[in-house]
Amino acid sequence: MTTEIDLREQPVDEYRTYLFEVLNDAGAGDTFEIVAEEDVDPYLVRYQLEHDRALEWEYDHPDAEPRKLQLSVGDLLDGEFGTIDVRDLKPQRRHEALLEIFNGLDASEGFVLVNDHDPKPLYHELSSMHGDVVGWEYENKGDGEWRVEIEKTGESEAEDGDVVTSYDVRKIPKQERHPTIHHRYGMIPEGGTMEIIAPHEPRPLRQEFQQKYSDSFEWEIVDQKPGECRVHITKRGETDNAETDDGSTSLEIIEELDVRDLPPAQRHEKIFDSYADLTGGEGFVLVNDHDPKPLYHQFDAEAGPEFRWEYRKKEPGEFRVLIGKTETAAAASEPTESSGPPF
Repeated sequence: MTTEIDLREQPVDEYRTYLFEVLNDAGAGDTFEIVAEEDVDPYLVRYQLEHDRALEWEYDHPDAEPRKLQLSVGDLLDGEFGTIDVRDLKPQRRHEALLEIFNGLDASEGFVLVNDHDPKPLYHELSSMHGDVVGWEYENKGDGEWRVEIEKTGESEAEDGDVVTSYDVRKIPKQERHPTIHHRYGMIPEGGTMEIIAPHEPRPLRQEFQQKYSDSFEWEIVDQKPGECRVHITKRGETDNAETDDGSTSLEIIEELDVRDLPPAQRHEKIFDSYADLTGGEGFVLVNDHDPKPLYHQFDAEAGPEFRWEYRKKEPGEFRVLIGKTETAAAASEPTESSGPPF
């Protein structure tokens, strides 16, 4: 029998206390349906840490409000880390939850993260914000299930501030820097600020931002000294450049890809596979139950100049987007040399 827990009747700052009281009386195999005004992942990870009891949970919908999830109580962990599976969360919610969870860890505490793709950008983000205290060990790679044991190995160096996230690109391999930054920038809320720490002023990155986001961001150098330049990038309202690209209407539409019935963990893999199968001049119409804007930023950072994106419909429960490759796809795949300064 499943027990219903409606946290909407509780103040948000009492969610943790109420959940812990209910779970303390539960045994292995007990199941719950939880309804809340916000994600409860940090509380459930904390419960696993403090009570050495495994929990498994899954949200009914990646973005529906209020939040509804199914939770089951497992066996004792016997000192092992508990697990959080974020494959059923939107990318923005994933980062928000995982940052909050890591912030709340004490030294030597941790968790096992399950994701549908390599979460390496999260490692760079945590390391940039907290210093060299991020233990990161892969348990499984690929096939839609990446498992990583993440541990806080010491006292955090994180500083309180007004930034949503921070990246020290000096610690990130060069080929991963720009895709990592664009991918994460797409997830921060309007008005949010990202901090970039670079060995010098990252002018090539600023040029990319101007090309991709036009006037929808503010760029401020807040500190500069030999070997270190700190830049704050604040997101304004997005322009049409982030929604429609010239050339989309000339694409040949070869299929309609409706992912609304797929589990969230399988959607991105299916979409990227469909994109990989396209040749220059072809496209498909993606149908989703919420705005797939984070997907746009991931494509835009990784796919190259041949990528095209055009909204066709925006309604509750039905978003239609034309995704395709222009005829420049073949030329774009040829290697080129960059003449700009390294960043």
